[in-house]
Amino acid sequence: MNLSTSSTAAQKVEVSGHIIDSLILSKVMDCIKGAGGSFQVEKCTIGEGQHDPSYALLSVEAPTQEKLEEILKTIAVHGAISIEQKNCQIVSADIAGAFPEGFYSTTNQKTEVRIDGEWIEVQNQEMDCGIVIDLEKKLARCLPMTQVKEGDQLVVGHGGVQMHPQTKTENSHTFEFMNSAVSTEKPKGIAIRQIATELYETKKSGKKALIVGGPAIVHTGSVEHLSKLLRGNYFSRLFAGNALATHDIEQAFFGTSLGVSVSEGDIIESGHEHHLRSINRIRRAGSIANAVEKGLLTSGIMYECVQNGIDFTLAGSIRDDGPLPDVITDALEAQQVMRDKIADISFCLMVATNLHSIAVGNLLPAWIKVVCVDINPSTVIKLNDRGSFQTIGLVTDVEPFLRSLVSEVEALEAADAI
Repeated sequence: MNLSTSSTAAQKVEVSGHIIDSLILSKVMDCIKGAGGSFQVEKCTIGEGQHDPSYALLSVEAPTQEKLEEILKTIAVHGAISIEQKNCQIVSADIAGAFPEGFYSTTNQKTEVRIDGEWIEVQNQEMDCGIVIDLEKKLARCLPMTQVKEGDQLVVGHGGVQMHPQTKTENSHTFEFMNSAVSTEKPKGIAIRQIATELYETKKSGKKALIVGGPAIVHTGSVEHLSKLLRGNYFSRLFAGNALATHDIEQAFFGTSLGVSVSEGDIIESGHEHHLRSINRIRRAGSIANAVEKGLLTSGIMYECVQNGIDFTLAGSIRDDGPLPDVITDALEAQQVMRDKIADISFCLMVATNLHSIAVGNLLPAWIKVVCVDINPSTVIKLNDRGSFQTIGLVTDVEPFLRSLVSEVEALEAADAI
């Protein structure tokens, strides 16, 4: 594209990696044009093989320096960085609980900052945070807004910051059945088989998987399916809310979920009280673990977590009844607990929960493999809109999915035993 003769501000940027097959170069060009700028490709080298990186050098121009800065900020998200290397700008936080104006807002992509001429990888990568710097140790990490302390050294602006976007090649794994983020028409059997393979290989390699679950797992009669996976130690951690745990325990105590018989589908007289009576029993016991140890709770998802040493985090909401004594009612505390517990997770399966899926998606870095299963495609769409682009979505009902997943995992176990 020819440069506009009226342009008054210019900057050369470079972008490298799998920029062709992942459409990164096209996105950079579209962003420049969409923001009112112009560009000229000064150099472009295309990798010959599948794993060979490509490289492009672009001269970007805009009518004003302010407009140019806006464009550079936009294309930085796609890994386009200025060839004029400079250190990141650092400002001390003037008050606790807030960033300085103009702070650098993080994404879930791998990020580096330049300090004293050296590129430093940012730790604890998470979207919607700031970057705090330890100048003495030359360390950088993502910091949530609520954790800012007065005097913290924080990065402002985009200079001296570079991102390394996950490309199609880097982010591809066993889920080759998906060409789009949300699958509504692809063969479900193939999809579930490959999810089972990913889950099986995660366990076999000694890595850790996280299950994020909603109460529909219980409502649809899927408790035993998930319980089998928990007994098999296919998940190291469970994230959920008060609802999943409550209705799971309600089923264990009364055979109902929301007062409806799970086995017969009939509404039970006074069944609307069952969830509250279940909460009350657990509160009287002191905790879910105590209820298991005392022999009060003898089956279900939460029972299997306690019996098999699977760590669980229950984050509350404003609508919770009770809640159960294990529920973390402080939202910021719950965020931090989840933040700490995803550090060593390599695979995440989200099942039938909108709010918890989005919440966990906000915390996960882009290189963690994520599958979201929901009857409502908007859950996965929202995850992608929020920036969790690595999420693969399968639109289907919970019970058939979990039943088939268990069957596929058992088939892999049987084949491995031969």
